[in-house]
Amino acid sequence: MTRRGKVTVVGSGFYGSTTVLRLAEYDIFESVVLTDIIEGKPEGIALDINQSRSIENFETKVIGATTTADGGGYEKTANSDVVIITAGLPRKPGMSRMDLIDVNAKIVRQVAENIAKHSPKAVVIVVSNPLDEMTALAQLATKFPPNRVMGQAGMLDTARFTHFVAELANVPISSVKTLTLGSHGETMVPVPSRCTVNGKPLTEVLSEAQVSDLVTRTRNGGAEIVALLKTGSAYYAPSAAAARMAKAVIEDAKIVMPVCAWVDGQYGISGVYLGVEAEIGRSGVNKIVETKLTDSELSALKAAAEAVRAKQADVKDL
Repeated sequence: MTRRGKVTVVGSGFYGSTTVLRLAEYDIFESVVLTDIIEGKPEGIALDINQSRSIENFETKVIGATTTADGGGYEKTANSDVVIITAGLPRKPGMSRMDLIDVNAKIVRQVAENIAKHSPKAVVIVVSNPLDEMTALAQLATKFPPNRVMGQAGMLDTARFTHFVAELANVPISSVKTLTLGSHGETMVPVPSRCTVNGKPLTEVLSEAQVSDLVTRTRNGGAEIVALLKTGSAYYAPSAAAARMAKAVIEDAKIVMPVCAWVDGQYGISGVYLGVEAEIGRSGVNKIVETKLTDSELSALKAAAEAVRAKQADVKDL
């Protein structure tokens, strides 16, 4: 097997460390770098994962790097092909994603500037919350072309919607196809018209009230897990989504995924990072893929765009 490419994951919390494990076990990368400001933590996690290689039969090497506020340690990330930013505080019960904007903006800006310095050709995948705003900030801080900076949201939200439908309809997960667009938050736009169960429209399998309840539960999917955990937030499903996006980039897969991407004219919306379907490849977002929406879904998507636009305009000052 030919392994290629270098991926860096910034932040060694549950999200970051699980993402690194998934990436390493794909066994398609030459190396995966894990960074954190907590001295020794990324190195310890890297050593632990490396010691599992003979058990799980993968050769990808994991490298740990302690970083500092002034940019020390980032030299180990140099020339990364993909960088996943997980750094930042997670939500606590009762918190919205927007409650994290001030503190996480400072972290994401510092990280993004160091990424640009050491990996000027990287594709950046942002997962720090609030997702849409932090993706916009990362693009401003790196000064990368918008196609090379995207956020992981739709992959996760769509996976949650798919799970909820499969459970309620009592069918295998593989028989369900769903889609969510819009923001990674209150203005998320699940798209029932694009959802099927065994090829049948969702509305033929579940009642309108059931679909409405699942849409609401999907919007609150992260908060539901935060409330159950009491401390910390979700990381198994989110890490799976981020890792799949990185894999699509490094393999130049040209597959269509729901992601947070720069929208410039599609759906009659311009100048904003928003959850849409996009073709993902070696340059990041190759193109936005517009899908047919009902009038109400399109109206909701436009409302989501305006809701996040003002906050994204503010991040340049954070």
